[in-house]
Amino acid sequence: MSYLKTKVYFDGSHYIGIPHVEQSWKKRKGKIIPNELEEKVKKLLNVCANKSTKEQIIKELNKQVNDIERTKDIVNNVIEKDKRNRIVRQTRLSRKIGLQQWTHFCTFTYDSSKLSEDEFRVKFLNCIRHLSNRKGWKYIGVFERSPKLKRLHFHGIFVIKEMVGQIEEVKDYSTRIHNMQVTHQNTFFLERFGRNDFKELNPIMTQEAVRYILKYIRKTGEKVIFSRHLQTYFVTDILEDDVVCTIGQEDRKILLFDNFRCTDLSTGEIFGNVNKELIDKLPKAF
Repeated sequence: MSYLKTKVYFDGSHYIGIPHVEQSWKKRKGKIIPNELEEKVKKLLNVCANKSTKEQIIKELNKQVNDIERTKDIVNNVIEKDKRNRIVRQTRLSRKIGLQQWTHFCTFTYDSSKLSEDEFRVKFLNCIRHLSNRKGWKYIGVFERSPKLKRLHFHGIFVIKEMVGQIEEVKDYSTRIHNMQVTHQNTFFLERFGRNDFKELNPIMTQEAVRYILKYIRKTGEKVIFSRHLQTYFVTDILEDDVVCTIGQEDRKILLFDNFRCTDLSTGEIFGNVNKELIDKLPKAF
C-alpha cells in the first residue's frame, strides 16, 4: 500500500503524514448565531479574562436577547468555537514552526524619542514584511509588554538568509537581572526603532525559543505575527515500507521513519531520503 499526495509535518521529534482522502461527506453546520451577538460575546470575553465571569457575560448579553436559555446557548457556543479555533491556530502554528531552520531569536524594543508605541507597531511590521519580500526573511513572533514597566516589545524567531545592517556586541547594565549583560544589536533596527538583540540559534536554543513563543501565545491569546507563505506541510508520495504505524484519531495519520523516502509514484521517481534541501524543493501546503 502506498500513500499518495501525503501532507507531511515535523512535530519536533518525528515526521507525521496525513494521507490525502477524498471527502465523501458534507461538513456539519453548527448553530447559526447572528454576527452582532457573536462579536459582542467575543468583546465581553476579551474584557472578562477568566471563567468565573461567564455568568456576567450571559447576564450582559441577555439584556439584548431577552431570552435566558437562548442567551446561555449562544455564549456556550461562542466560547466552544473560540476554544476550538485557538487549538487549531496553535496546532497549525507549531507545524509551521517545525518545518523551518530558524537562525535567530530576536527582541525589539522601541525608543520613545524616535516614535510612539502605535508608530512602532505599524512601522516595525511594515519593515519585517518588506524584509520578508525582498530578502527572504521568515518569522513568527508576538508583541509583549514587560512585567514591570509594561513597555511594548516584540519577540520572534527568524530565518535570516541575508542580514541587513551590522551586528555589534554591546555590554550594558540590565535593570531586569541587576547585572551586566551582553546583547548583539543590529544597527539597521537600532537606528530606526531602538534597542534590539539578535541571538544566533543552535538546535537546543531553537527548542527553547519555540517553547517560549508557544507558551506565551497559550497564556495570553496574543495575536501571532508571521510571514506570508510560511508552509505548514510539504507534499510527497509515501511508500508503505517507510511507515512505522498509523496513529491519531481513527488512524488517519501515519508515523514515518526518520529517513523516509520522498517520491512521485505517478512517474516512479524517488527523490531521496528526507532532508532540508529536499523539503525546500517539494510542493507545499499551507
